[in-house]
Amino acid sequence: MWKLKIAEGGEDSSPYIYSTNNFVGRQTWEFDPNAGTDEERAEVEEARLQFYNNRYQVKPSGDLLWRMQFLREKKFKPTISPVKIEDGEAITHEKTTDALRRSVHFFSALQASDGHWPAENAGPLFFLPPLVICTYITGHLYSVFPEEHRKEILRYLYYHQNEDGGWGLHIEGHSTMFSTGLSYICMRILGEGPDDGGQDNACSRARKWILDHGGVTHMPSWGKTWLSILGLFDWSGSNPMPPEFWILPSFLPMHPAKMWCYCRMVYMPMSYLYGKRFVGPITPLILQLREELFIQPYNEINWKKVRHLCAKEDIYYPHPWIQDLLWDSLYISTEPLLTRWPFNKLIREKALQVTMKHIHYEDENSRYITIGCVEKVLCMLACWAEDPNGDYFKKHLARIPDYLWVAEDGMKMQSFGSQQWDTGFSIQALLATNLTDEIGPALARGHDYIKKSQVKDNPSGDFKSMHRHISKGSWTFSDQDHGWQVSDCTAEGLKCCLLLSMMPSEIVGEKMEPERLYDSVNVLLSLQSKNGGLSAWEPAGAAEWLELLNPTEFFADIVIEHEYVECTSSAIQALVLFKKLYTGHRKKEIEHFITKSIHYLENIQMPDGSWYGNWGVCFTYGTWFALGGLAAAGETFRTSAAMRKGVSFLLKAQRENGGWGESYLSSPQKTYIPLEGNRSNLVHTAWAMMGLIHAGQAKRDPTPLHRAAKFIINSQLENGDFPQQEITGVFMKNCMLHYAAYRNIYPLWALAEYRKRVPLPYKA
Repeated sequence: MWKLKIAEGGEDSSPYIYSTNNFVGRQTWEFDPNAGTDEERAEVEEARLQFYNNRYQVKPSGDLLWRMQFLREKKFKPTISPVKIEDGEAITHEKTTDALRRSVHFFSALQASDGHWPAENAGPLFFLPPLVICTYITGHLYSVFPEEHRKEILRYLYYHQNEDGGWGLHIEGHSTMFSTGLSYICMRILGEGPDDGGQDNACSRARKWILDHGGVTHMPSWGKTWLSILGLFDWSGSNPMPPEFWILPSFLPMHPAKMWCYCRMVYMPMSYLYGKRFVGPITPLILQLREELFIQPYNEINWKKVRHLCAKEDIYYPHPWIQDLLWDSLYISTEPLLTRWPFNKLIREKALQVTMKHIHYEDENSRYITIGCVEKVLCMLACWAEDPNGDYFKKHLARIPDYLWVAEDGMKMQSFGSQQWDTGFSIQALLATNLTDEIGPALARGHDYIKKSQVKDNPSGDFKSMHRHISKGSWTFSDQDHGWQVSDCTAEGLKCCLLLSMMPSEIVGEKMEPERLYDSVNVLLSLQSKNGGLSAWEPAGAAEWLELLNPTEFFADIVIEHEYVECTSSAIQALVLFKKLYTGHRKKEIEHFITKSIHYLENIQMPDGSWYGNWGVCFTYGTWFALGGLAAAGETFRTSAAMRKGVSFLLKAQRENGGWGESYLSSPQKTYIPLEGNRSNLVHTAWAMMGLIHAGQAKRDPTPLHRAAKFIINSQLENGDFPQQEITGVFMKNCMLHYAAYRNIYPLWALAEYRKRVPLPYKA
């Protein structure tokens, strides 16, 4: 059976793995063939079967394997009877409390020993295949992925194949050439045959989809890069990614320092591999794939003519003509020079050295986790291309387990983990319950995790010359070892520490030292833009026209850093609370920050009263954050037109059953789209409830809140859990992300706020 291990350092990998805080927050999976009783194994198989049978109705996993493990280890048994509110029955304080306590007891049992709440953070289907490809190229496939790992990877591919034979950009998406081509290659590498391989004829169905849509010459640019690396494409069929980009003068508008960090970190190793024209070993399998994936003979393909081809299913951001002109100019005039003597010696070799210097710097400062999973695989392969037997590559190998996750739908690759993000909200949700007598130990463990996860230092050395921002005092999305500051994670971590500092230390532990809180405030203040909004990772401010150069086809707004409603609102809430508790520290700066932030929230509100959410689905998520920020700053329904419009939007969107339900399509289409069939989603309902509560809805007309509370209470499962529904996270507008803990955190939190702020009993 599979087992989730917490905060373990992998002694077998020493000396190639190290940590800044003894691996607090680290999550790794281990397979033990002798573990588990027959009954426990049967329970796992039943969970897999149920997911498979319902895979077209509910695409995200219930993340059940580790939950079964934790509940079993802690001998959890629900002790409070299930609660149902019948039609016409009053919603009482007692019934609400019972439902809330059931949720709290269940969720507390899911806390890990180091204080965080584990959870899957995955969903994009282009994350995992490149890792398999990388281990195949480097000769480490079977050591990184033993038999049971390979079995679960294949399960994940089978269980998320669409009915038409393809795979989407993410688990709920329509089929794309990018994910379908990579998934097919992944299955073939893992031993499945081209014609009859895979469950439900997965390989033949996938290959038919690929060929019916023009073959893999219609891959988007990232796909062409991986095909070139693998030897299934000629590099001349890709647009240039010159490593000389990394030695450009800093005054140029397209200098790497001005790029969004994720874009910078992807194209850094990509440009290195492109600059070297790296190609893996041409094995018999590669030769077979050359015959399987194209609609014409491989040796007859005109590579120059396929550079701009892309399947229509993959295009979210069509390239403007000026971008194609730029690529063509580089392709025709620049690359032929840089790849020939003397320029290949004078310029290209220097550029490759500088690029690799940046790769090593980023690897070291993230303990070889890197900023995210796409970057992880590319940096690891670049290190192998530089030195297959070097320590840099071995350190990368030791951190692969940090990215792997196992659930009833198989093994997948995570974005990189949402440990701190989920724990920050979990603690706030539990604090809102006012059930401290029952959850004191959980609060203390969570507090300890958050304190130990704060980043204590800036990146090493002359970090500004390496295009890095301050990180001392911040929190990351995952754990301290990751190292990358995020503004909203920092704000939520700061908020937790401030809230817990007001509670007895004998219950929740010693409060954080003021100097460390000051460091957090410093990070937040440093990330505000001129327009009052807050960016996520680094200061925004690069020219907006640079987005015209977005080289991807399936993401939008990835070239430069932007401001976000969620980051801005989180920072407002944290700094308002900080100002109350530490009145003398940078008071005028904080007040000015809050004033500017409120203006930003007001200025970006949509005409229908909503706010576009960048990291959750979508307008419901953004509106919850915005209303919370406005309320924290002292705005009210009476004084704020923006708040009134936001409330009106939410009230209009409430469904007949009392809930809210928004389609993930709202995110890419940038307009509110309800779920089909009048369905409601518990997480969306919780966000909307809390937004309305922030805005004082209980005092005006609590009926919508009562209807929503009834929906949440009646949806609770027998053990206190809530059912897994549609995917709720998003990034870069067009790709969804599954936050498996959300179904517990937010309904619990909404019920806690409802019980605390809305007068009861209520009878319809």
